[in-house]
Amino acid sequence: MPGRLLAALLALALIAPAQLAAAPLVLNDDYKSPRNKERPLRKATSLIVLHTTEAHAKSSLNKLSERGEAHYCVTEDGTVYRIVDRDREAFHAGRSMWNGKEDCDEFSIGIEVVGHHDKAVTLQQLAALRELLARLKKMYRITDGRIVCHSHVAYGAPNSWHKQKHRGRKRCGMLFAMPSVRARLGLAARAAHDPDVKARRLVQADPELAQVLYGNTDTMARVYNSKPTISARPPAPKSVANKTAKGGKPPKKGVAKVKPLPPKPAVKKKDVITVKAPPPIVKPAVPKNAPPPEDDSGVLSSVCGFFKNTAKLIVPKKKEAPPAPGRRLPSPPQILSRDPRNLAALESMPGYVKGGPVSEELSPYKIAGAAWRSPTTYYYMNGRIVTGDRVNERTVEKGTLIFFKK
Repeated sequence: MPGRLLAALLALALIAPAQLAAAPLVLNDDYKSPRNKERPLRKATSLIVLHTTEAHAKSSLNKLSERGEAHYCVTEDGTVYRIVDRDREAFHAGRSMWNGKEDCDEFSIGIEVVGHHDKAVTLQQLAALRELLARLKKMYRITDGRIVCHSHVAYGAPNSWHKQKHRGRKRCGMLFAMPSVRARLGLAARAAHDPDVKARRLVQADPELAQVLYGNTDTMARVYNSKPTISARPPAPKSVANKTAKGGKPPKKGVAKVKPLPPKPAVKKKDVITVKAPPPIVKPAVPKNAPPPEDDSGVLSSVCGFFKNTAKLIVPKKKEAPPAPGRRLPSPPQILSRDPRNLAALESMPGYVKGGPVSEELSPYKIAGAAWRSPTTYYYMNGRIVTGDRVNERTVEKGTLIFFKK
């Protein structure tokens, strides 16, 4: 009996390290969205869409949770937050198409990574994301080529700059298409081409983005590729060459004494540029299943919004520490406002212009310009009043009146 007990203990000692190395991913529920109960179950899951928040963790987690705009969010320290249940729909992809199928929310899982589309994320984030993807791939039988970025699936409607439906509306998450990043995530393949551009359902409006998604552009290789480049034969030092020229003994073949290079100065980490989110305004009730608006005009009003022609916003630099694991971040202070309740109140608001009605020829943009998605713009639709930041262009009814500031 003692011999068997000793053998069992030795076996456990050998197995324990392997179990620790394969420890399960810990998911944090501090930001579980209150919209879970109202979201329908997905009929299929064939795609995983990776996003970048384009904002810091605090504002991103609050917004994602409030609106139910992702299934998971990975913060800088590698904490993975569950937002919407993995089998329910999360409104994360917006206007989207992949391989001829529109509204990718209906068949995809959305993962937000705190960071920016053109900047490296932390190794802790990549390690946590790698483990999360491995779990989801196995669970839903999703291949590496069907793990895409938001920039892969987002498309734009015809507008003043592009007369046709076009790819290149967002660059959100584009770094996750780069080979060096995908290697860190354990992804051995990626989409070889855009199926919707190839089938002429869309036109390519951003060739630079296409080179990142399907070409050889990899701006993160210098950050994540650790293999140094070694030359075939280093040149002989000057001191050795001079000694040989003066008649001294030549150096032994293949051996050269080289003075060590001075150590490189430490590179200081640049401050992260953050934008402080304005306090939210209490808005009128919105139908339960209405998808959230896509707002590319604000910095934090749309997670991962990006326009190629948008001017860069210059803001002061400010350091902000990542949230501690398991600690819920405070929500921004609420400010109560008196929103109009009927058409008469809208028409009597000082400083507002009444525009419309909306028709096939007269879009909300043509009526109100850039203010059509502003939270201070009001839409009057068959007795309902909806603010601009809650409007989805697919649900704006004909005959709608728009009230916006001069």
